[in-house]
Amino acid sequence: MRRDPLAFLEEVAGYGPMAHFRIGRQDVFLLSDPAGIEDVLVTNAASFRKGRALERAKQTLGEGLLTSEGSFHLRQRRLVQPAFHKARVTGYADAMIRAAVAMRERWQAGRPLDLSCEMNRLTLAIVADTLFGAQVGGDSDTARVQQAITDVMEMFDLVLVPFADWLVHLPLPRMRRYRAAQQALDDVVYGIIAARRKSGEDRGDLLSMLLGAQDIEGASGGMSDRQLRDEVITLFLAGHETTANALAWTWVLLARNPDAERHLHAEVDMVLGDRTPSAADVPHLPYTRAVVAESMRLFPPAWTMGRRAVVDYHWAGHDVPAGSLVLMSQWVVHRDPRFWPEPARFDPTRWLSEPPPRPRFAYFPFGGGNRVCVGESFAWTEAILVLATITQRWRLTLDASHPIEPQPLITLRTRHGVRATPAPRLRD
Repeated sequence: MRRDPLAFLEEVAGYGPMAHFRIGRQDVFLLSDPAGIEDVLVTNAASFRKGRALERAKQTLGEGLLTSEGSFHLRQRRLVQPAFHKARVTGYADAMIRAAVAMRERWQAGRPLDLSCEMNRLTLAIVADTLFGAQVGGDSDTARVQQAITDVMEMFDLVLVPFADWLVHLPLPRMRRYRAAQQALDDVVYGIIAARRKSGEDRGDLLSMLLGAQDIEGASGGMSDRQLRDEVITLFLAGHETTANALAWTWVLLARNPDAERHLHAEVDMVLGDRTPSAADVPHLPYTRAVVAESMRLFPPAWTMGRRAVVDYHWAGHDVPAGSLVLMSQWVVHRDPRFWPEPARFDPTRWLSEPPPRPRFAYFPFGGGNRVCVGESFAWTEAILVLATITQRWRLTLDASHPIEPQPLITLRTRHGVRATPAPRLRD
């Protein structure tokens, strides 16, 4: 499981729709049937809590939206939700496009890039600007934050190790890097909070909403800095890490599939011509959206998710004792040939015609139920606009000598990055 979790889960799924295995004393059930996934995430969601990985994430994220439970989670979600309403997301589009234009202007023909780093840099700038009205310093600050996030993410592969809770406190080099990474992220986030408190400015963004929110049931004058820190750092990480990964894998798939790349270029040229995109263009870029959808099918940024049963649970003749962990893997279900003909093939046209009947949870890159990703519309808008903006100017060629393979941490990263070279795109 630790050595090659993707292959392991694919193998386990072959034993049936609800396959049981154990990790130490922990009972684990891999649920790979969409009807069962819907039952866990929607119908019987009250019978489950977050899994162990997100329990461990509290060491970094605190009691933020991703890790909190129960009434506190519902309250926090109600506070955050307005920042992602359709009208607000449309308003964020200008900042998304500005950042993408700045990136494409900075690139130089023939000069190799690490697209994983580039997409992380881009989405980090976008989430800092749109949600928190902040700039993440210059190149050195951005590199520091990116490295801190990488160090934090790489800690999650220890989540299933026996005595993992003890390991974090040992004076090992890896643990020192982890603690330093946490401190670096805290420095950035507390700095953003302090600057906004000092200015007293209400910018109408997420941070202003959280600063103006009342505490639980309106009992006090607002959130503490710690509460704010937990929500800001959660959305800071989740708001850029997943989209950056989705975009990096999208560039890989386009470079490997020239027919799909040509169709994308044709749509962008037809809809946009030489003008800069806008939010109004998003509905008119169906193939661009299909490219992103198909990329997230094959390489879902959230590649698995877990729920812990708080009561004995029964589904389709399977008994899941209380305390068991139920895993649901997007990687597995998105590649299931029962729902996806030729599942390994990158085919954006799957999303352009009337789809064959398939279960609702045959595709769930943003999760589902009452904990579905609050920023889903933000992520779709960002990915479509970034892809269209950069595609206007550049096409990217992968370095054939550089290995590209998935690295399944808490998100599905590229293990060695994505080395590619931009070339000016010639119009037909």
